[in-house]
Amino acid sequence: MRCVCLAKVPIVDADTCIGCALCASICPGTFEMEADGKSHVKNPAGEPEAKIQEAIDACPVKAIAWKQ
Repeated sequence: MRCVCLAKVPIVDADTCIGCALCASICPGTFEMEADGKSHVKNPAGEPEAKIQEAIDACPVKAIAWKQ
């Protein structure tokens, strides 16, 4: 079995997230809106790193970052 380790993993600060869903619309394979009205990471490798960075940059409250 081969381990695939991600160099960078996106994280969402639930306390900062306002639930605008912009990240989920940009990267639906990575982010999803949950019952609490906040964005959550459903698959850290759901899109290419550049696309995830686009969602990070688009977040109006800067609730998404890279965990390294």
